[in-house]
Amino acid sequence: MPVTQPRSVLIADSITRVGTDAAGAVVINGSHGGIYAAYVAAKLRVAAAVFNDAGVGRDQAGVAGLDYLAALGIPAAAVGHDTARIGDGFDMMERGVVTHANSPAVALGCRPGAPCRDTAAALQQAAPGAREPPPALEAAFLLMAESPAAWALDSASLVGAEQIGAIVVTGSHGGLLGGRADTALKVDALAALFSDAGIGMDEAGVTRLPALDRRGIAACTVAASSARIGDARSTYEDGILTRVNQCAATLGIAPGMTARQFVDIVRRVAAGTGRTK
Repeated sequence: MPVTQPRSVLIADSITRVGTDAAGAVVINGSHGGIYAAYVAAKLRVAAAVFNDAGVGRDQAGVAGLDYLAALGIPAAAVGHDTARIGDGFDMMERGVVTHANSPAVALGCRPGAPCRDTAAALQQAAPGAREPPPALEAAFLLMAESPAAWALDSASLVGAEQIGAIVVTGSHGGLLGGRADTALKVDALAALFSDAGIGMDEAGVTRLPALDRRGIAACTVAASSARIGDARSTYEDGILTRVNQCAATLGIAPGMTARQFVDIVRRVAAGTGRTK
């Protein structure tokens, strides 16, 4: 049999920040291992991928993408959120320890308890030619059209000009990408919600909040155990706040409130003053 050339290894802070060079590569990325992130990986035609388990959370949403990729024949694994910073691919490669692996990854020798670096080496033997994923489910929803509008976006990567001055409810983790403050949010929204991804190593799952404070944006995280990460509608319908930044606290928002209460309070304040900042 001909010797198969090992796959290249690509390290990224988010699967949404990867380009065409991901095709045929093993991508070690700081994204959660949910369905939306897995869909993006499949669309990129990765040979294999390693994600962060984001605290696993409600309905095991933080690793649900592994089964999604297994159905497409793509090996995938996740490292523990308490072993490496979510949103930091290089930290995952350096310190990450695998907690979950799908059946194609197990067939290549990947196991829970293995260092991410060893797992990446095992995944280099993944075969090319993964199948095209099914069409993505709709990932952006207008929750409330009246100003200020409220949007549910399964990924913060979907934020654009339409969300300037709006309330953004995301399914994304609340961690900065690579620790860079400019990655907190693409636009100046009125307010934003994220998943805390189990908070995790170095409290990486909530690092967007102080960065958004500096931009005058009220922001909070919901418990990964309360709402499915990667599912913005679940963030809104099920989420319970765990961390709030100072801008949110000045509005009377506090941990233990629901995501619905967060949106209602921001909208009431905006109706009375026009702005929360």
